[in-house]
Amino acid sequence: MKGFAPPSRTTAQIPTGPVPITRTITVTEGISVKDLAEKLEVRAKDLIATLLVRGVFVTVNQTLDAELVKDVAAQFGADVSVISFEDQMANEAMESILSQENPDELEVARPPVVTVMGHVDHGKTSLLDAIRETDVAGGEAGGITQHIGAYKVKISKPDSPAFGREIVFLDTPGHEAFTRMRARGAKVTDIVVIVVAADDGVMPQTLEAIDHARAANVPMIVAVNKIDKPEAQPDRVKKQLGDRGLVPEDWGGSTVFVDVSAKKRINLDLLLEMICLVADLQTLKATPNRSAVGTVLEAKLDRGRGAVATVLVQNGTLKAQESFIVGNTFGKIRAMFDDRGRGVEEAGPSTPVEILGLEGMPDAGDTFLVVSDRDKARGIAQYRQMREREAQLAKSSRVTLEGLASQIEQAGVKELPLILKGDVTGSVEVLADSLQKMSTEKVRIKVIHSGVGAITESDVLLASASNAIIIGFNVRPERKVSDLAEQEDVEIRLHTIIYELQDEIRKAMLGLLEPVFKENYLGRAEVLNIFHIPKVGTIAGCRVTDGVLRRDAEARLVRDGVPVFKGKLTSLKRFKDDAREVTNGMECGVSLSNYNDVKVGDTIEAFVTEKIAAVLTA
Repeated sequence: MKGFAPPSRTTAQIPTGPVPITRTITVTEGISVKDLAEKLEVRAKDLIATLLVRGVFVTVNQTLDAELVKDVAAQFGADVSVISFEDQMANEAMESILSQENPDELEVARPPVVTVMGHVDHGKTSLLDAIRETDVAGGEAGGITQHIGAYKVKISKPDSPAFGREIVFLDTPGHEAFTRMRARGAKVTDIVVIVVAADDGVMPQTLEAIDHARAANVPMIVAVNKIDKPEAQPDRVKKQLGDRGLVPEDWGGSTVFVDVSAKKRINLDLLLEMICLVADLQTLKATPNRSAVGTVLEAKLDRGRGAVATVLVQNGTLKAQESFIVGNTFGKIRAMFDDRGRGVEEAGPSTPVEILGLEGMPDAGDTFLVVSDRDKARGIAQYRQMREREAQLAKSSRVTLEGLASQIEQAGVKELPLILKGDVTGSVEVLADSLQKMSTEKVRIKVIHSGVGAITESDVLLASASNAIIIGFNVRPERKVSDLAEQEDVEIRLHTIIYELQDEIRKAMLGLLEPVFKENYLGRAEVLNIFHIPKVGTIAGCRVTDGVLRRDAEARLVRDGVPVFKGKLTSLKRFKDDAREVTNGMECGVSLSNYNDVKVGDTIEAFVTEKIAAVLTA
């Protein structure tokens, strides 16, 4: 038709062959199809078409795997560098700081973060109590710190050279099973205070704490506690630690030693001054006016408040109502509380706060980042959840020949399945790890599920299906859960102290093993004659040649050195009378349970079986 022009068609930008790499782009983990198309400067539908050719069906808002991003970008002539979301946030923060006129002025001195470590019952929490003038140890089960606490202390003594300065203390648990908690504390700290009791000396956990501090490359201060006791020997502690490389300053070394007494409040001000002095040598600085970055110290599920996390702000300032991403979850700050439980609107560098507003439970040790875009935070969290789920599925479903061989080798190994519920993530994580390490050659402990919060009906149903025992650490069953557990015949064990739990599990492991039976030899008799009695069976006329034959004993019939029968002695007679036992040299009549094929010349051995407790081998 005259004047009619066909509609113009834009040629698709889908590459048909190999394209030379001409540029490099940087993308974050979990980038969406739309964002990748913008980075590659192509239309989103062309990118979707390219993925479709590769057999990948996606929508424009779907996130992509890092390897897939690299492969598809290469088809468009681009090399890809994939960075984590944390790296991107750090880069953006650095760029915003460098764009300021005087970036050096933005950095200010921050309070030092001090981790208190040492052996159990050497007075770590009591020392913090004396500094904070509170009583934390009174509320701990068995006097042992089970959770990480973070406290901010201000030096209030007017004549102190450090008057007005602040110090943040992390109180890590002292029990040896919480080694990983202590390691986590050392990763976020600037100074480690090793507490050693003057009357007890250096103990195994003291050495563990020193190793953790050295691994984290942080300076150490030794607080020799309990010097008020008559049996205190501070010089012995100095010698023991000097042998380990921590030589006191007054002995010509470089390690600061402070003799203190938490009970009598001796030299506490000197300890705080020494902490400030060591901190000054490190030049600790932070940038308060940037987005907050921190680390999760602890997370728990509160019945009234939901998921609650204790966060140490390491840089920047955290403000109420800000969106954030932490691990594979995200949220918005609904409320913040300091270490005394008071509500706060913002928290600067080196400030521990408890936050509400989490969408899920983070893991202790996760990095906490404030983001401006809540949708971006949700996308990254969903991507990380997907990656974690894929990793778990791959781990559980992948079968290798090596794994198959080990399964065959372990065919005789008993398994003790457990469901572990606790009040905080740190305790659950460490308990699961320490219990699985208790596995032996004979019994393997398998934690099939662990979580934070009260024991629920779904936990009982899972235990019923998997024949598992439920362990509750500092938590109780919900209402009606106990009745369901009784109905399903599921065992629930509740504990508050970790070593009592370990002892009980060890006993359960012993109960799982097959009982060990030991044969105790009684005597031997030779068959001299055979009597066949109707309705009774075969009676063997015997002479006892060794030991004794008892009527309640077990018997083994031996013919030509080969056992042919094993069973019970059903009757034992001397002439016509029943006998309880027949001793060496005497003759008797013996009948065996359901066995009549006895021949002259056979030997009957009598024994009793004793059941002894099974022994676990490490």
